[in-house]
Amino acid sequence: MNCLPLKASAVFGLTLCLPGLAMAQRDYSLRSPDNRIEVKIRPADRLKYDVFFKGKPLLQNSQLSINVDHTILGLNPKVVAAKERSSDQVLEPPVRQKFAKIRDHYNELRLELEGGLTVVFRAYNEGAAYRLETSLPQAQVHVYNEEAIFHFAGDDTVYYPSEDSFFSHNERKYLPQTMSQIAPASLATLPAVVNIGDGVKVAIAESDIEDYPGLWLHGTSGAALAATFPPYPLKEQLEKDRDFKVVESADYIAVTRGTRTFPWRVIGIAEKDGDLLTNQLVWLLEKPSQVQDTSWIKPGKVAWDWWNANNVYDVDFKAGVNTQTYKYYIDFASKYGIPYIIIDEGWYKLGNALEVVPDMNIEDITTYGKQKNVGVILWVIWKTLDDQLIPALDQYQKWGVKGIKVDFMQRSDQLLINYFHKVSFETAKRKMLVDFHGCQKSAAMTRTWPNLISTEGVKGLEWDKWSTETDPLHDVTLPFTRMFLGPMDYTPGAMINAQKISFAPIFNRPMSQGTRCHQLAMYVVYESPLQMLSDSPSNYLREPQIMEFLGPVPSVWDETKVLDGRIAEYVMVVRRSGSDWYVGAMTNWTPRELEIDLSFLPDGNYSMNAYQDGVNADRYGSDYQQVKTQVNKTTKLKLKLAPGGGWAARIQP
Repeated sequence: MNCLPLKASAVFGLTLCLPGLAMAQRDYSLRSPDNRIEVKIRPADRLKYDVFFKGKPLLQNSQLSINVDHTILGLNPKVVAAKERSSDQVLEPPVRQKFAKIRDHYNELRLELEGGLTVVFRAYNEGAAYRLETSLPQAQVHVYNEEAIFHFAGDDTVYYPSEDSFFSHNERKYLPQTMSQIAPASLATLPAVVNIGDGVKVAIAESDIEDYPGLWLHGTSGAALAATFPPYPLKEQLEKDRDFKVVESADYIAVTRGTRTFPWRVIGIAEKDGDLLTNQLVWLLEKPSQVQDTSWIKPGKVAWDWWNANNVYDVDFKAGVNTQTYKYYIDFASKYGIPYIIIDEGWYKLGNALEVVPDMNIEDITTYGKQKNVGVILWVIWKTLDDQLIPALDQYQKWGVKGIKVDFMQRSDQLLINYFHKVSFETAKRKMLVDFHGCQKSAAMTRTWPNLISTEGVKGLEWDKWSTETDPLHDVTLPFTRMFLGPMDYTPGAMINAQKISFAPIFNRPMSQGTRCHQLAMYVVYESPLQMLSDSPSNYLREPQIMEFLGPVPSVWDETKVLDGRIAEYVMVVRRSGSDWYVGAMTNWTPRELEIDLSFLPDGNYSMNAYQDGVNADRYGSDYQQVKTQVNKTTKLKLKLAPGGGWAARIQP
């Protein structure tokens, strides 16, 4: 990570304290660098805080504490030192999810309390955050609970990803409901996005999770959301080869060091819906990269087998989980400059990630891929991998495998959070990528582990194989909700596209809901540095016009702008890679006209290759029209989106 200072970090307003003498208890105020966000902190029965945006209260009387070894730290807090500082630098991420350069600009207040607890507050232009730090004499402690109550100023609507239990893939819909209607027993993953009114949105999230369980939320039957955490597992039981369930839990949530920092509690603030897509708060608060040499980390697209059920055709071999089929995937990827293929479930004997099935020769496939400049990524169930971690990774490295896709964790207790870090570390040592499915928490670790190239924990395209859940309404909610956390492996790219009336979930011959151009736009709107091409290579090969877009479209970006968007309605994003610009627009089931102004372009003339919903896309989802034209920064275009429609374009000098 290269840091380019804009100005030297300054320490200002330092409060000097006499040793052993508690300070007069007063209120504290912290403002964002642009002065629009203010955090007011009050030592009361608990440490309480309010958050204001442009003078308007967003959160009021929110409170925090932590129960360590049955002592509640933060109860009747006595501040012994208050220290302020600010920082302003530019970071250059090795994997460019949104931007080639990210400004890290904040003001910070450290409140050191009697009893070994410190609370650090930060105010950014993009929101606020706080974290707890403990400095205790015990080498090891038990954390029984962490209290984090996000109390809002009004009974607002929240896009709330309700969960049934802590055992979950975190693949949920973000459905709007009034906060007071959410019962205390109603669990949710992250983020909860609250509609404050006047366009302002607040996203509750976390960052820098390590050696600690992931944050979940629950309702309070009032204008507040409260933290809850998966308890520490005492006894686990394996069902089949993949569901490793906690059958007995402790009454504490973590066993950890007495002196440490805890995860950041994040309050992202967006003045308008589109600002949620460019907000980098979660990434900025993550621990900096633990991988020294990142030059080998290559993001890119990947041809994927499982969604399309290996439905390849016009070939002279029997398609399936066999060496010939994957060489066919490699030929397709090579033709269009796609750097990876994934070999998903079926390549190893379930329960033993070192026993390859007879029809597969992994080394033969990787050697063939190397000749064609295509890397191979292997899918594996997390528990099987954990049982064989070092020998398995060593073998994959010998085979020349470029990465692994790890699946079915379905947990975010302390043991699993530690697992994410362990696997990220061990794969980085071997210069391998890792893509975590089956949980969302690893989305907030991609700065720490740049080889953690993508993560799922999203209700994605796979759901179209068995349900109607991933419809265009859901698709235009995700960029403003789940994507706030970090990369999102939705796995787009369906080539059979259906309107609502003609859609059917067919597991072995799947289709998508909405139009072809809705799918194309996802490659611009959705962020995943390892972006999937989910459909059959045979379907792509018979559509060379589509591959004129899907071949070159990048998976990482130098610049991102949201031209327009409203959560759960529509979104229009422009992204730059080098001198090329890409535009993606998507709508829910409502057809709509959008206007796009190309004034973001630099001076000069450009050629535009655009894909728009066909005149009959409202009845036949795969209908599209390709339009090639010349444009410049004065060009304005009217986009006509069908129900569940989209629009996508590549603009080149």
